[in-house]
Amino acid sequence: MKARVHIFYKDSVFDPQGNTVGESLSKMGFSKVKKVRVGRVIDLEMEYPSKEEAKRDVVKMCEKLLANPVIESFKYEILE
Repeated sequence: MKARVHIFYKDSVFDPQGNTVGESLSKMGFSKVKKVRVGRVIDLEMEYPSKEEAKRDVVKMCEKLLANPVIESFKYEILE
């Protein structure tokens, strides 16, 4: 079983990397791009007897280590 975790800065947090990418895209002629947020993806390979247990532990992993709850939000998906 695999899990994919997506982590981004919260909307209220300035994203300097996203801002730089957005400015660069604009300079390259992609003026229709109005906002860029850069995040990260973490893939986990796991062995759990059920999806429910995997979901529970992925949330705990995110809350305790993978994401900083003060400035980041996360979403995840369990992959077969």
